[in-house]
Amino acid sequence: MRVIVVGAGVLGTMHAWQAVERGHEVVHIEREAEARGASVRNFGLVWVSGRAGGEELATALRARELWETIGERVPGLHFRANGSLTLVRSQEELAVAEQALKLPDAAERGYRLLGADEVRAANPALRGDFLGGLWCERDAAVEPRLAQPALRAELAASGRYTFLPGREVREVVGSSAVRDDHGQLHQGDLVILCTGAWLGGLVRELAPELPVRRVRLQMMQTDPLDEPLTTSVADGDSFRYYPAFAGPALEALKAARPQLPVAAEHKMQLLMVQREHGGLTIGDTHEYDQPFGFDVDEEPYEHLTAVAEELLGRPLPRIRRRWAGVYAQCTDTTRVVHREQLSDAVWLVTGPGGRGMTCSPAIAETTAQLANL
Repeated sequence: MRVIVVGAGVLGTMHAWQAVERGHEVVHIEREAEARGASVRNFGLVWVSGRAGGEELATALRARELWETIGERVPGLHFRANGSLTLVRSQEELAVAEQALKLPDAAERGYRLLGADEVRAANPALRGDFLGGLWCERDAAVEPRLAQPALRAELAASGRYTFLPGREVREVVGSSAVRDDHGQLHQGDLVILCTGAWLGGLVRELAPELPVRRVRLQMMQTDPLDEPLTTSVADGDSFRYYPAFAGPALEALKAARPQLPVAAEHKMQLLMVQREHGGLTIGDTHEYDQPFGFDVDEEPYEHLTAVAEELLGRPLPRIRRRWAGVYAQCTDTTRVVHREQLSDAVWLVTGPGGRGMTCSPAIAETTAQLANL
């Protein structure tokens, strides 16, 4: 079978991976010279800890298995099973962490509540003021700016993979062909569209009632920290963001300790992960109302810096770069992804939201099964 995959972000690349793994030929088309959207503007977190029980958690756990397996074959992903610590700084946050331990799937997530000294033993770079931390053993990380090129290099070694960058697909022709903006027709047996936050143009023509919205975020990266940050790190505001932590303890936290105005306005949490070169990727914010601004706001960065420094107990290294990104999210946020069969041989897969980096291997595996690859 010849499979045409449109979009070379992590979701499209994982669909190409699944097709090649099943013995098929893949033509992979990307409108940019290289993926430049949410797939490279993220933390590289394989984040299991806060996923909603049921389908979302099952997808994340399966994806975590696939990331580890693929990482063994593709060292350039820099997959590392580093786990995560969500640090708690108040009795109300501690109560949310204790509530999480009682979830029926807590063991699957690898939850364990650590005291402050245990946190510092697990991650000596954390020398700030906190009561303890919720450890999630199943969390992991990869390098988002390196992942897609590393995966493509492995795919190319199969001899059944062709990457065509700098070509925007303008038309689906017949049952299973696409035409790009060079006028070239690419004929296949199956077309999979993984167009990320590009929801206009051809996507709107094919799926005019797409139940997907765009979300904007801001993040930053520091110069190298002069010591290892041995785990990924979150603050207690992440309890407010991830569905696994919903419940009476979270409602009590919200009532007793409202977010600071800047954090509430920008719908913020702190996530922090160390890159292979030693720098820290730190974020993030959430903006849902379009049109989005074209600039970045400094106040959220000041807040993130202050929180990160409180947890580390030291000043951050110099901020090297700041950026904004946009990703596609299902309007029904309980859905893991929007997967739509547009015709017998054309599928559209989009809208994983902030789960994209985490869940893409499992999402692609499910598409492959549904499309009888």
